[in-house]
Amino acid sequence: MGHPPPMGLSPPTRMRLLAFLVSVFVLSYNYFPDHRVLKTPRVPVDVQEIQKRCSSFGSPAGPSPFFLEREVSDRFEAGTNSTLITNATLLTGRGNDTHIMHGDLYLDNGLVKAIGTLSQQNLANVVNLTVLNANGAWITPGLVDLHTNLGLLSTPFMAGAFDLASNKGGPQLRNIDGFSTHDDSFQLAIAGGVTSALVLPGGTNTIGGEAFMVKLRRTSEGSSSSMLVEPPSNHSEDGDGSTHWRHLAQACGETPSEYGTRPDAIWSLRAAYAQARKILVAQDAYCDKVKTGMTEVESLGPFPEDLKFELLVDVLRGNVKVSSQCQGVVDIDGLVRLTNEFEFPVAFLQHASEAWLVPQLLNRTWGGSPAVALFATNYRYNYPSYRGSEFAPRVLADAGIPVVMKSAHPVVNSRYLLQEAQLAHHYGLPPFLALASVTSIPATAAGLAHRIGSLHEGADADLVMWDSNPLQFGATPVRVWIDGRLQIPVPPRSGSTNSDVQVGVGKDGEEWTRFPAVPDWDEERRQAVEWEGLPPLKGRKQSGKVVFLNVREVRYHGADGVVQEVIRSGSDLVSVAVANGRIMCVGDELACSMDTLDADEYVDLDGGAVLPGMMTFGSPLGVEEIRSEPSTGDGLPLDAFTDRVPPILNDQGAFISAMDALMFGTRNALTAYRSGLTSGTVSLMKPAHIGGSTSIIAGISTTFSTGSLHAMERGAIIQRFTALHVAVHRPDSLSKGSQVSVSSQIAGLRRLLLGWENQDTETGRWFKRAAEGVVPLVIDVGSADIMATLLILKADVENQLGSRMRMVFSGAAEAHILANEINRANVGVILDAKPTTGVWDDRRALAGPPLGNETTLVALFKAGVKVGLKCREAQNARNMRFDLAWAISGSNGVISKDDAYAMVSTNLKEILGVRMEDELVAYAGGGLLETSSKVCAVISAQRGQVEVF
Repeated sequence: MGHPPPMGLSPPTRMRLLAFLVSVFVLSYNYFPDHRVLKTPRVPVDVQEIQKRCSSFGSPAGPSPFFLEREVSDRFEAGTNSTLITNATLLTGRGNDTHIMHGDLYLDNGLVKAIGTLSQQNLANVVNLTVLNANGAWITPGLVDLHTNLGLLSTPFMAGAFDLASNKGGPQLRNIDGFSTHDDSFQLAIAGGVTSALVLPGGTNTIGGEAFMVKLRRTSEGSSSSMLVEPPSNHSEDGDGSTHWRHLAQACGETPSEYGTRPDAIWSLRAAYAQARKILVAQDAYCDKVKTGMTEVESLGPFPEDLKFELLVDVLRGNVKVSSQCQGVVDIDGLVRLTNEFEFPVAFLQHASEAWLVPQLLNRTWGGSPAVALFATNYRYNYPSYRGSEFAPRVLADAGIPVVMKSAHPVVNSRYLLQEAQLAHHYGLPPFLALASVTSIPATAAGLAHRIGSLHEGADADLVMWDSNPLQFGATPVRVWIDGRLQIPVPPRSGSTNSDVQVGVGKDGEEWTRFPAVPDWDEERRQAVEWEGLPPLKGRKQSGKVVFLNVREVRYHGADGVVQEVIRSGSDLVSVAVANGRIMCVGDELACSMDTLDADEYVDLDGGAVLPGMMTFGSPLGVEEIRSEPSTGDGLPLDAFTDRVPPILNDQGAFISAMDALMFGTRNALTAYRSGLTSGTVSLMKPAHIGGSTSIIAGISTTFSTGSLHAMERGAIIQRFTALHVAVHRPDSLSKGSQVSVSSQIAGLRRLLLGWENQDTETGRWFKRAAEGVVPLVIDVGSADIMATLLILKADVENQLGSRMRMVFSGAAEAHILANEINRANVGVILDAKPTTGVWDDRRALAGPPLGNETTLVALFKAGVKVGLKCREAQNARNMRFDLAWAISGSNGVISKDDAYAMVSTNLKEILGVRMEDELVAYAGGGLLETSSKVCAVISAQRGQVEVF
């Protein structure tokens, strides 16, 4: 008998039945939505809130019509005194039409309450009133830096403080979330007169997220948010019905390299804006239904939005100031097309190195031309900036484009923002536009002209009192107010010794109160435009007789080596006759009559000077052309402490010589040459940038002529082997990969100097020469503690070998702590001409006025240390004469003009052991340190010629 069938359905049958039921459920769910078995719960909708949001879409961002009627600033802090400043020279800065007035200024409740001639009797009843007589001093609005990384890349650079956007950027990021209030650079920026700044992330991403404007003073609350000039509105309105501007950071071109090619970068922007536009269209359709008075708003469902794209939607609604970092013409063109495709304006272009070549293209931007934020002379750091020009601000201004000078801190330390405006003025930007470029124009571009960037009743009480005309090189703040609170002089803290700081010593002459005279650059500017940023830089070579007329000052070494000096005043000027590159006669026309006969060329110096050329040191000038473009330089050298040295070198130290890597005729070298720097000493020490460090052994440096075109030209190589270079630093917390400890670096250096390395190798031979004092040993170092260890090492080596080492500290930010010990050890020091702090090793550098009475330079000078000055960036070497003015200004009269000049000529040569015959530089319209002058010729006995520009 067979078994009876089991009760129920078999497993295959059960599976078929289950599949059938699921199919019925899916079909009923999709095709009969009103009779679904399971219904999605509705999201509650706040009808009033939706109506409010919809109505706000038609309200443009900006202040209310009643903003300037406010009695108290929203940033006012209790306990802030009222301030009356009398007898001031006021640069009000209202728009580009800046004008000057002489009068008084009254600050109260964090606001500018009155400007003009004020009666103190009217203020007799004011409690806690501070009265200050300006004695005619210049007062400007607080400076506005439209591009910094302050607070995101905080000083000192630490691994946990590096908050620039990574490749995970996007419009959803709010960079205020990475803003540190403990950045040492805030106080340095305020010491340069900067009171407000637009804080941007790095340009790694095409969309870097929401940026923000801050006031740089620390608030009593101490939070990041309390430093915001205006908190972003984020769809909500303020109590007065106004909507605050928001800020977006964008980039295109080479900088956002994570995206691949330029088309990839633009596509990432286009895709993001396309998504934002879809959301905007959906929102507008939703709001149209709401505005029709539909009674069942809940039936519309939730409001269409996406937090990732809400900032871009706000861009399309016109409520965001877009900052776009686009440098090349091709990048700017792509951005302009993007703005017209999606119909949004751009507030400002950052870097924009080639924007000056295409002003008409800028005007095609949707909504009108953006402001262009530039450096004055800092170009050729990458290929898109290769065609940048010192004449760009003037060319753009002439085309009606708003020009902003910026720092991009720490690229240029924010403390030196005003020098960018001074340089722009020197190269042709009219004085009022130069000052507006760091005050009213950036404030207007940022949508904040109602409260910062100018002095008018109702504006925020942010202002700076200067020790001289602010366009004079070396102008220094005497006092700085932010929101009416005094920031400079720095208020004393409990337990601090706040001695009085002197500012402005030696600036009593009337010439310091005037706008500085500047040269005529019309021809150079015309050539720059004609050659699209790459005009010829070589002059006419004249090997015969050249006579310089109307010379006020002459200084040179005579045939006997003694310095000859002639200084005249008034109209009692002299002529200088030169033949085959040598001075034959200095005197009046009658005295030099025989020498001036049959001259090949006459050059009128118009009260100028003939002086020895300067030397540049510390940058890769002469061994690279574009910093970030490997194909234009020597490449990365081997580091014997971290790399495997190939046996083919037969040298454990992988020793190298800068002479083997020399490049002549680079634009950086030729612009330095045309600025009075006729020679340069260069090593293969790689400047330490953000996230990178240099090799410990950098080989032997060489000294070369900056004006030569190749190594075999007469006089091109001045000294083949100059000095041995090493670097000793603490590990850089931002760099990638392992780094050698300080103790290991010192141990290796000790072994090399005591002769334990095989002397058959280049490394062994050169360190033996350094230990014996045959060549200088230049050590790139910042920390006073490491310098102390090196001084002890020097004494040990000298005691064991019976030698006298020629040790030199380069960089040496903290050298003032050991000034007397350095002097006793007979160690020379080469300092940065404009000191900045960045890494931990440099944190105790002396900032000088207005933060203290001494700079590191002054402390060393007083201790009798022989000091030279250096420049770290090849493209900035040309500015040494202006950096000298800053060094003199920061010394409060301790360092004279002659002392400063020696630091880039005779002192530097003595420290490095350079033996050379001076080349002479002819300045027209003034001397080395006068802004009215420019180089018009170089006189070279070594090459037997005069090169006329």
